[in-house]
Amino acid sequence: MLGGEPAKIVANLPYNIATPLLVDWLSIEPWPPWYDMMVLMFQREVAERIVAQEDDEAYGRLAVLANWRAATKILFDISPAAFVPPPKVTSSVVRLLPRPSPEPCDRRTLEQVAAAAFGQRRKMLRQSLKSLSVDPARLAEAAGVDATRRAETIPVSGFVAMARELTDIRGTKAQTL
Repeated sequence: MLGGEPAKIVANLPYNIATPLLVDWLSIEPWPPWYDMMVLMFQREVAERIVAQEDDEAYGRLAVLANWRAATKILFDISPAAFVPPPKVTSSVVRLLPRPSPEPCDRRTLEQVAAAAFGQRRKMLRQSLKSLSVDPARLAEAAGVDATRRAETIPVSGFVAMARELTDIRGTKAQTL
């Protein structure tokens, strides 16, 4: 908050730190954050990864986190010719509006599930989720999907459901120890 009002983040970030900064801003606790909008410039390929939805080629871990916590949209592209010296890539301006109440789940667990699921991109969930040391079928069932599906076909809500189930499983294990 700045002067009692939520801040707006507007930036042309250095491309080498743009994604880590975005992840930090999306990971702020407690949520909702101190800002009510971010308008940021990224390389076009990164912007596409941020706004991607399931079944998009660019859909991955970054899209799951970004679209869980915010409504995302590419506003426009900027040609390399707009810069001196011109970069070798097209840039895109992305708007992220924080969701006041994203679907409830533990952010770190969501990141772990997404990392496991997308860690071996062409693998089915029944294989890729094994690294979480729980039954992948149970996580897939919690999301209402078949364990033979691939991560890129699962919506954000499915990842949230799997994260909640993983939290429940780990809580049950901790109680029995």
